[in-house]
Amino acid sequence: MSESELAAASRDELIALIRQLEAVLGERDATIGELQQRLRALEHRLAGRGGPGMPGNKPARSQAAPPPQARKKRDQGYGRPRLPPTETVQHVLDTCPDCGTTLVGGWVQATREVIELPVAPVRVIEHQYVARECPLCQKRQMPPVELAGIVLDPQQRLGIGVVSLITTLREEGRWPFATIQWYLDTVHQLHLSVGELVRVVGQVAARAQPAVDAIQRVIQASPVVHGDETGWREKGKNGYVWTFRTPTHSYFVRGGRHKEMVDGALGVAFAGVLVCDFYASYDHYPGLKQRCWAHLLRDIHDLKQVYPADQSLADWAAAVRTLYDEAKTFGHPQEAVRAAKQRDLEERLMAACRPFLTDPLAVQGTLCRRIERHLSELFVFVGNPLVPPTNNAAERSLRHLVISRKISGGTQSTRGTTVKMTLASLFGTWRLQNLNPLDRCRALLQSPA
Repeated sequence: MSESELAAASRDELIALIRQLEAVLGERDATIGELQQRLRALEHRLAGRGGPGMPGNKPARSQAAPPPQARKKRDQGYGRPRLPPTETVQHVLDTCPDCGTTLVGGWVQATREVIELPVAPVRVIEHQYVARECPLCQKRQMPPVELAGIVLDPQQRLGIGVVSLITTLREEGRWPFATIQWYLDTVHQLHLSVGELVRVVGQVAARAQPAVDAIQRVIQASPVVHGDETGWREKGKNGYVWTFRTPTHSYFVRGGRHKEMVDGALGVAFAGVLVCDFYASYDHYPGLKQRCWAHLLRDIHDLKQVYPADQSLADWAAAVRTLYDEAKTFGHPQEAVRAAKQRDLEERLMAACRPFLTDPLAVQGTLCRRIERHLSELFVFVGNPLVPPTNNAAERSLRHLVISRKISGGTQSTRGTTVKMTLASLFGTWRLQNLNPLDRCRALLQSPA
């Protein structure tokens, strides 16, 4: 109602308007009261004093939280350890930056560690042999040239430390000779020709041959040996590198891909378990063999990738994998129980393969016939806990050499191959034993020949 209408309204109309406004205000007050009650209820629930609480909110603690406890002191710190300083640089203020007063004394408030590598030239040590004349017999006397433990050859100018570094960079670091040449020239101001580097590495290999022969003898006397092979080119011609290793020793030899390589490396007296893949060159070994399950399962997986819709293949693959998992988890202290379990697994595996041996339509027939041929060589690890079920150890042993092959492409001479196999056996053994190759190489060259 406008102001003009209010001015012209009668007394009864004004009284009716007032009552109408009072009713509206009353409804508003009731709504406000209801909203206030709901707000208090929500605050009560949020505070954890009533009701199940709002979803996603934790109820408030009814009492004050206990003060945080001090962190338990560890027996050993796991921070980055600092190296012992070889040089100290002190930073001090001579005058106060605020008032200019001269400052004296003081204490170490904080330290910062800075690690730096010096570009250090080589040490050139001149060995002088002084001649003296005997006053009695009038003869000139001079001390003999004795440089054993200092150089490999009395006619060589490179010390054992330099020779060890060159050989370690070549074999453990897989550096090309040109890269070693650049490093020595840039960092140590020592210029050596590639031919001299090749000669040095060859001398180390010749010196290390007795140690490598000892490695081979240890492997031949081991109860379990892993064997594997990979390609290696020599003078552009294809060939193969064979590795035979134990948990602590590794031996490499290059040749063809025939059974004589196995006989030559292991010797006629070897009587341990040979862990290998399904390559035929291992078949003639008359002793126990453990065929690699990783190779078999990988072939089964590849076959499933080719025939993804073959349900019979999928069921057979699952059955084989179940038997392998059961064999891996089996362990018993008694030899007789382990032998019985081995026979049981062989029978069950053969039962899973038998329906597909002669079926020309079964895609798994070839693998089933392989299992039948090598059935007695698949669960040897069940009867002998020292035998692993896979040949992964030999493949890991070859990995370092394979990377070296990718860098160099192989070797360029028969002598180069001999040097490479000798150093690969030596450094591979040190690697398995977690020994520092540079220190071990220096110790080998310093030992009596």
